[in-house]
Amino acid sequence: MSPHTPRLPDDPDEPVEPRRPEAGPPDNAPLVDFTVDLTSHEMLRRAHVLDALGPDWDPLAALRGEDAAHDLLYSGLSEEQERLYDDLVSAGVLPRRGGGRAAP
Repeated sequence: MSPHTPRLPDDPDEPVEPRRPEAGPPDNAPLVDFTVDLTSHEMLRRAHVLDALGPDWDPLAALRGEDAAHDLLYSGLSEEQERLYDDLVSAGVLPRRGGGRAAP
């Protein structure tokens, strides 16, 4: 085998040489403190969200709309669906609303 041809690990014609450890940092290298402050980016993100919502956005109206949609979603359930809804509320998957039952 020529000196410029890489030797395959299972080459039966060559004697097995002990492997040398790969080059890398020493095990006792000191750690470097690396911190990233994303505060300014978070403030910019919030400003963009509020700008996208516009000046007419009413958070209370949005919450009332979500409550109305939730009531509509869980209204008119059959007995089996009602039982399943109650099980999901008991398991903490769905939030408890009103008396803990789906709207009729």
